[in-house]
Amino acid sequence: MTSLFPRAARHCGAVVAALLLLPLLASGQPATGAPPNRAVGLADCLPGSRPETGLQGDVPAADRDSGRSRDGFHCNLRLLGTSAGRGGGITSVTYDHCAYIGTFFPGNLLGPDQGVRVIDVSDPTAPVHTTTLTEPAMLAGTWESLKVNRTRELLVGAGVPALTGAGLLSVYDISDCAHPRLLNPGPGTDLALPVPITAHEGGFSPDGLTYWASGTAPGLLSAVDLTDPANPRVIWQGLPGLSMHGFGFSPDGTRMYLANNMGGLKILDVGAVQRREPEPRVPELADLPWTDGWATQHNVPVTYGGVPHVFAVDEAGSGGVKLIDVSDERNPRITRSIKLEINLPEHQDSMIASASGGSLFAYDAHYCAADRPVDPTALACSWTSSGIRVFDVRDPDAIREIAYFNPPARTGENADLWNSPHTLASIIGPPLLAAPSVAQAMLRGEFDPEEAIGSRTGTLAFGDLSTDWCFSPPEWRGNQLWTTCADNGFLALELSPAIYTPPADQLSTTGS
Repeated sequence: MTSLFPRAARHCGAVVAALLLLPLLASGQPATGAPPNRAVGLADCLPGSRPETGLQGDVPAADRDSGRSRDGFHCNLRLLGTSAGRGGGITSVTYDHCAYIGTFFPGNLLGPDQGVRVIDVSDPTAPVHTTTLTEPAMLAGTWESLKVNRTRELLVGAGVPALTGAGLLSVYDISDCAHPRLLNPGPGTDLALPVPITAHEGGFSPDGLTYWASGTAPGLLSAVDLTDPANPRVIWQGLPGLSMHGFGFSPDGTRMYLANNMGGLKILDVGAVQRREPEPRVPELADLPWTDGWATQHNVPVTYGGVPHVFAVDEAGSGGVKLIDVSDERNPRITRSIKLEINLPEHQDSMIASASGGSLFAYDAHYCAADRPVDPTALACSWTSSGIRVFDVRDPDAIREIAYFNPPARTGENADLWNSPHTLASIIGPPLLAAPSVAQAMLRGEFDPEEAIGSRTGTLAFGDLSTDWCFSPPEWRGNQLWTTCADNGFLALELSPAIYTPPADQLSTTGS
């Protein structure tokens, strides 16, 4: 790794970059009513763990540079089996005893076995690749659109070659999960019959009759009727904001909790679409913005004591995960937050020192899954360079971490990981998506430039793979979590029974 600037120049560069960002930021304060910035309680690691060596969630520069991160870190969560392939795309999903590995364009086309890999996980210690889905949407890159609906046993993915895609949509019957069967050879699959959508993220209504596709540029939201899966057709479209992301739904499917890419939550009344009214309208009921975190990824609806809440996940800006009371759907209220130590404002300088040279993302949440929708007992989250994190959420007033698994870094293996977005993004060195949180820490006087300067700071290009990027939801299977990370591919993990007992009504819940 080569440092491109001397120490003083790097110091000045960081300050100048932050100053350029200031006009783009709001006051730099959390949303009104937001909980104070503090980290959740640390996990108590049992014997046999390989704990982190620095701050909670951090992979220090020393561990990256020495190669220590190639051994990974784990606490109360161990690896059972893996199927790495050539990387895990951005997000992947599971159903029954199978996993479907997302694709990242164009890297997925540069090696053998192009398309969405289907993995049979009947034996979690020895996952088996059964087939590969090669329809146009699967080859074009599925980004965050690859989703499953249990009720109807459907798998859907949209083609997203470059941040936003259009027209391609494939629908599969996964009643035999290891051998999906294409249901729509015409619209969405036939290149001459595109479905008029933009896509980046997607997901199902609870009943599986509607697949919703959202774009990021622009934020076009489309409702695709799948009553007849062979003939997907758009029945409503709207532009609820400049850039939209993922979502979750109320159990009856009439309320959408939509993630605002700029940082926030919108609540939409989608009841008219759910009821299939002939000219549906989708009014906005609430718009809750915040500035401590942005690129809000998705929302996981749950209830506590019968009161509806969502876990809102911020993909960037050290926002972590917010717990929001949505019982008053016109006035949602942030009640708690889940952050790691490395996400706190006073540690953004340390974050720069370790994450530099690792590319665009630093240490941020991406996708979460509650272990049940009613009174959840645990929440598992992919946390980009911090790996898979598991939290005890039985008491919303006392959330604490109970386990983590940060997979072994695959430093120097870029040429073997063409389906990993990390490989392509590693052309860029700095964690650019963390710039707003760094600038806010500077505004508050909580950023020490000396702490930000280290062996990795100033690496502007050709970053390494000194951590993995974990993006996919960790989905619950008893004491196991099935997930996929960008570099290590599919992972079957097991929680220690000493720290987690699955509830009898466990039902992995991601929101869409």
